[in-house]
Amino acid sequence: MSDQQAQKQAAAKAALNYVEDGMILGVGTGSTVNCLIELLPTVKLAGAVASSQVTEDKLRALGIEIVDLNFAGTLDIYIDGADEVNEHLQLIKGGGGALTREKIVAAASNKFICMVDESKSVEILGREFPVPIEVLPQARSYVARQLVSLGGEPVYREDFVTDYGNVILDTYDLDVSNPIELEKTLNNIVGVVCNGIFAANQADVLLKASSDGVTTLTR
Repeated sequence: MSDQQAQKQAAAKAALNYVEDGMILGVGTGSTVNCLIELLPTVKLAGAVASSQVTEDKLRALGIEIVDLNFAGTLDIYIDGADEVNEHLQLIKGGGGALTREKIVAAASNKFICMVDESKSVEILGREFPVPIEVLPQARSYVARQLVSLGGEPVYREDFVTDYGNVILDTYDLDVSNPIELEKTLNNIVGVVCNGIFAANQADVLLKASSDGVTTLTR
């Protein structure tokens, strides 16, 4: 097992401590979340709200009941990973393409717990990892031109469609030094469904795993 995989498993184990019997749990998407999903049968959940079809399928395979967010109401906690996280617990997410559903479930939860390995920790968001932006198919070209005008370099994620039938523009070279403002600016572009900057509703708890163990940060 690689050191990075061991860190992901350690972060998942730390996140499991926040999960209680009888909860309806919001569950994210990605490789670190997969480590958590494997541990969930040890808890007696009332159900789970999944942030993607992939996660939903994995939960069903373990016999965990899937609950529609419209009927679940406000969730106690949502647990997910991130592609990048800064010291303010602001994130870039969407490498797996589930950013819109992830942002919805996170917003509908009282507490957002993010679990990462140390490679995801950065000083400034967006310098290494692009900002994924979910776009209505008809608006792809228009949105791309607007992103270029903001200094970005949008790359169409080929052969990928989101759970909502939309496309992704992975956008490099955006200035993410003010994540809250850029998140608003991107969302105001006509045709943008959602973007992968989680700053207006950043993580409440960050579980960051390293070779020395798991560090807990809160905002």
